[in-house]
Amino acid sequence: MEGQRSKVKGQKFKREFSAGGVVFRKLKTKNEKLKTEWLLIKPSGKERWQLPKGLIDEGEDSKTAALREIREEGGVETRVLDKVDTIKVFFHYHYEDAPKELIFKTVVFYLMEYLKETKEGPDFEVERVSWFPFEEAYENLTFASEKKVLEKAKKILEERDKQPKLV
Repeated sequence: MEGQRSKVKGQKFKREFSAGGVVFRKLKTKNEKLKTEWLLIKPSGKERWQLPKGLIDEGEDSKTAALREIREEGGVETRVLDKVDTIKVFFHYHYEDAPKELIFKTVVFYLMEYLKETKEGPDFEVERVSWFPFEEAYENLTFASEKKVLEKAKKILEERDKQPKLV
C-alpha cells in the first residue's frame, strides 16, 4: 500500500503499511532431538539484526506481502501458520538527498514455517541471513518491539506443538 500523509499535533508524517515474518525451522540434532532456529536478517549497510519485513504492495494483502518479503529478504520459501502481532512505530527516515521524513509504520507479523531455500537467495537489500536459537536471536535483535514479537511467536509455536497431531 502506498504511504499516506497525515498530521499529529501539527507535525506531518507519512503512513506506511508493512508485513513480515517470524520464520522458524526445526532441525534434528545428533541425538535425534528437534531444535528450533529463528531467521534474522542484517540489512545492507546497517549495523543491526531484524525480522524480515517490507511494504505491502498495491493489491496485496498482508499475508501475501509477508510471504513475498520473506522470499526476497530471507531467500527462503515459507508457509504462514498464524498471525503473531501488529506493531506500530514512529521513526525518521532519510534517503540520500531527500529531506528527513517522519514515518508512522504499521507492521503485521506472521509465524512462518521454513519450507526450502529459494534459487535466487536474498536480494540486494540484505547483507546477511542467519539462523539462531531463540536466546541468541532475541539478543541479536536490535528493536525492542521485534523482541516482543519474537517472544509471542515462540509462545504461539509452543502452544501449537502441544496440540495433538492429526495422522
